[in-house]
Amino acid sequence: MARVKDLFRPGELIVAPGIFDGISARMADPYGFDMLYMTGYGTVASHLGVPDAGIASYTDMVGRVQVMADVVTTPFIADGDTGYGGLLNVQHTVRGYEKAGAAGIQIEDQEFPKKCGHTPGRKVIPLEDMVQKIQVAVETRDSSDFLIVTRTDARTGLGLDEALRRGEAFAKAGADVLFIESPESEEEMAKICSSFDLPLLVNVVDGGSTPVLSKQDYIDLGYQIAIYPGTGFMAVAHALHSVYGTLKKTGASLNLDVPLRDFMTFSKDMGFQDVWDFDKAHQRDAAE
Repeated sequence: MARVKDLFRPGELIVAPGIFDGISARMADPYGFDMLYMTGYGTVASHLGVPDAGIASYTDMVGRVQVMADVVTTPFIADGDTGYGGLLNVQHTVRGYEKAGAAGIQIEDQEFPKKCGHTPGRKVIPLEDMVQKIQVAVETRDSSDFLIVTRTDARTGLGLDEALRRGEAFAKAGADVLFIESPESEEEMAKICSSFDLPLLVNVVDGGSTPVLSKQDYIDLGYQIAIYPGTGFMAVAHALHSVYGTLKKTGASLNLDVPLRDFMTFSKDMGFQDVWDFDKAHQRDAAE
């Protein structure tokens, strides 16, 4: 079986779209992406209908990891926030995420309760505390191929130099992938990529504080993975606003501003073909 770590190659970019519920996971999986990304923001919003602000618990999220793993064949990194507490919580979270079927976990250095990246008010814990969390995560995983993705949110509040200092410490602690959140210019992105030998992750947030660039631009800068956590759910939100607005205004689904996926096609997307095949097979068994 191919190792997830072997997907990271200098000069190439893993494009990982965000998945946030069973529908998005099933829709993304057939495209053959090398990797997917279970977004914390989208998963919390979809599952609980609340902001990604430290409200969701480990139990909430590990259950979502299991849902994603049950419906996709593509490996995915799952957002693990701060590890949901101290060092013992990090150990428990890594074990749970790996057992549930994720190919990796993202852990960040924010204070609890955390806040979504690219939003104001984020604060980080002491560097030494985060280093310990990374060390615990590395020693806890069963497989060395289970990715430990480490994120620092220091750039926004403490500046780029502090974010780079933390990235260096994260690498020494055993991180597999470095995620320096929220650089604010291409120059900062270039400096980040030139500072480390480990794979670098860029968080592509449409409307966020980091420049949104082309795939080749990210490769030229030196990134090896680009996650698109919000692009899917923002498209869904826009479509729902349009559809629900039309229904309220006209009382009918005629003349919608967004196209609808054919119902039978969508049913097959969700796995109904297996249900129909099962029913046919057992109808034959009953007739015999």
